Amino acid sequence: MTADKLVVATRNRGKLAEIAAILDMEGLRLLSLADWPGAPDTEESGATFRENAVLKAVNAARFTGLPALADDSGLCVDALGGAPGVMSARYGGPDLDDEGRYRLLLEAMRNVPDSQRSAKFVCVAALAMPSGEMRTALGELHGMIAREPMGDGGFGYDPVFFLPHRGCTLAQLPAEEKNVLSHRAIAVRAIVPHVRELLGGACSKACPR
Repeated sequence: MTADKLVVATRNRGKLAEIAAILDMEGLRLLSLADWPGAPDTEESGATFRENAVLKAVNAARFTGLPALADDSGLCVDALGGAPGVMSARYGGPDLDDEGRYRLLLEAMRNVPDSQRSAKFVCVAALAMPSGEMRTALGELHGMIAREPMGDGGFGYDPVFFLPHRGCTLAQLPAEEKNVLSHRAIAVRAIVPHVRELLGGACSKACPR
């Protein structure tokens, strides 16, 4: 089978742009669920990032009839027992936006000393074919929870995720640098060989290393 279209199972424009920049494949047209206004939302009922990524990819492939790429990612904070984890996008309830969620996190971490503020971003990318074939890949990025938000780039918890080896938060990194080292970049780059395998070589340009 050959294909020149891939559905990214998201309506988040920031995430779509980020994945498109990471894939950077000629001959492959990326679409999103925004191109199918009637596409139902997938209930993220899985207990793990992998389970949720697979659910989203399978549902998108079934609905559109095209290969679908989905990811599920989140922030795991050691001092909070791994929370917010798979609940990262829903942390604090549906009324909070990105800023509300990371400020709630900072409040929960207010009395945690610097030596115990370790955390990691985790991402699982899942590629589903309409035929039922499935591939997944994992990406992780380790860092610390900052004392206050810094930077206006990225989205989600990026302003409070501090990278000691870079001396800045993810939100302070230029987009091109984030697209090299982020947890999503690692997972999406790892899924590229499977995209080539299952889509039959539709793409001719290698993902940047």
